[in-house]
Amino acid sequence: MFSIEKLTVSFGSFTLLDEIGFVIDKKDKIALVGRNGAGKSTLLKIFAGLQEPTGGRVVVPRDATVGYLPQQMQVSDGRTVKEEAALAFGKVLQWEAELEKMNAELANREDYTAESYHKLIDNITLLNERLAMEGASNIEAETEKTLLGLGFRRTDFDRPTTEFSGGWRMRIELAKLLLQKPDILLLDEPTNHLDIESIQWLENFLAVQAGAALIVSHDRAFIDRVCRRTVEISLGKIYDYRVNYSKYLELRKERREQQQRAYENQRKQIEDTEDFIERFRYKSSKAVQVQSRIKQLEKLDRIEIDEDDRSALRLKFPPAPRSGAYPIIMENVGKSYGDGVVFRDATLAVNRGEKIAFVGKNGEGKSTLVKCIMGQIPFDGKLQLGHNVKIGYFAQNQADLMDGKLTVFETIDYAATGDIRSRIRDILGAFMFGGEASDKKVGVLSGGERTRLAMIRLLLEPVNLLILDEPTNHLDMRSKDVLKEALKAFDGTAVIVSHDREFLDGLVDKVYEFGNQKVKEHLGGIYEFLEKKRIENLHELEKTTDGEKPKAKETAAFPPSHAERKERQKQLKHLEKEIARYEKQIEDSEAEIKRIEIALNTPDGAADADLLRKYAELQKTVAETMEKWVEAERGMAD
Repeated sequence: MFSIEKLTVSFGSFTLLDEIGFVIDKKDKIALVGRNGAGKSTLLKIFAGLQEPTGGRVVVPRDATVGYLPQQMQVSDGRTVKEEAALAFGKVLQWEAELEKMNAELANREDYTAESYHKLIDNITLLNERLAMEGASNIEAETEKTLLGLGFRRTDFDRPTTEFSGGWRMRIELAKLLLQKPDILLLDEPTNHLDIESIQWLENFLAVQAGAALIVSHDRAFIDRVCRRTVEISLGKIYDYRVNYSKYLELRKERREQQQRAYENQRKQIEDTEDFIERFRYKSSKAVQVQSRIKQLEKLDRIEIDEDDRSALRLKFPPAPRSGAYPIIMENVGKSYGDGVVFRDATLAVNRGEKIAFVGKNGEGKSTLVKCIMGQIPFDGKLQLGHNVKIGYFAQNQADLMDGKLTVFETIDYAATGDIRSRIRDILGAFMFGGEASDKKVGVLSGGERTRLAMIRLLLEPVNLLILDEPTNHLDMRSKDVLKEALKAFDGTAVIVSHDREFLDGLVDKVYEFGNQKVKEHLGGIYEFLEKKRIENLHELEKTTDGEKPKAKETAAFPPSHAERKERQKQLKHLEKEIARYEKQIEDSEAEIKRIEIALNTPDGAADADLLRKYAELQKTVAETMEKWVEAERGMAD
């Protein structure tokens, strides 16, 4: 059990966190939410021991392990992907090296009766037992399974980490953290660098295999699926509910409404009492009643309404100039780098007014195709922009391209032209950069503040084609909701690259899937696409199992028959039962492992060979059951 006790963080006269406190149990999955700048990342840093609070403390049990993933971190070079991930098992690898040396020494000794010889054998036995308890035989399988789950291919395992982008290297760090299996995970925006499939894998991992977790994420679908408790930081205070985020919002709203009603009723009661006191204050016949009412007011426990942080982004795109009927037309567009094909034969036509999504694993070409549309890189095939197309572009690294030495006001003032320059202060205020905030240097802004500042550039002149590459990274939930509503109201065309399912839901009506060097069109919203993918993959699996050659991917777009849907439902029910059974087996085995661990911490238990053997067997059983669980989960997703 971890606890935060009267934690305070102040900067001069400003108090960021004001004597907050809560307890984290060993299996709690907590969503830590609040607007950008509320103190979420600061709390994680204090918990991880990287920052000191002004007052209060974080209590961590002795021998408990803490794993922390920041939004940005330094990554090391010089190893392959697999070697870097395997560093999570540093202790086990050290023991294996020691064991190898001991075995080599044993092979060269012939003094079989010497005391040192028998001591060497005892040390080898003890080290073997330790390795068995740690599940050393499963290290390679666990490492590969985790890397594959986070989107790496087997062909990536032996590539040096220097060949990967920052986002992929963050995945390696996340893999190392998950493989360490700390008692509590502190994750700051873990989905920022993940695609939808990897996010779904991480959801399953955290729900089943992780211990406690404190998660900062603006991906509502992700935290709703992982977390069953929500702690919101607002104006230095916390609000703690043991429900997921969506349910929390409902309960929070109900609580404020109840407080408001109770407050208004009490206020009326106070006004009536004060009127009575004022009316009869100087009448001796009412002196007793007046004194009684005065005492009532003095003893009254005044109802307070929770403060609500109402600062929010105000965003509305200017009316879009009319463009041609097809703002983007592509025919057999492809892009390669040397012998490496990113995608080929991309053919699509985007209608005026459409909102479309580019989705798929990172590295499959989403941002590359955006750069082709923008004319930033050469490509094969034909790509034509429609008549009178005016593009507003938000690049994935847009927030990092700004000059950190300029102030917020200067950044926009230099980019603006014409009459809009007279309205810069108003625009900055609408984006929560009013007053002194407009004089902040860009270099000191948080990720969310930089993203908001970069977004302002899209408003400086009217456009009819918005191209947004991961626009929600670093935006808090309120800001994302505002951006989503503004895009829905935008009367132009929008191309959105995003892995945020909740953001895309209800916003886009067409999805383009990037994968296997192809770009495939799917009609409908994001959740329809995800469901369709599960059905398509099942069909391919069935055909392969039956010995038939799978048909081309394009033929899978026809809707499944009633019999096929019925068979799919039957298989899903079977898999759900299997998953529940495996999860129960894992839970029971892990409970027994915990009991044995307690016994092994005693002198008698540490010397009990049968107990050590049972411990190793249970570790093996959990690993084998976990493999079966992963296969069943894969069947659900396929």
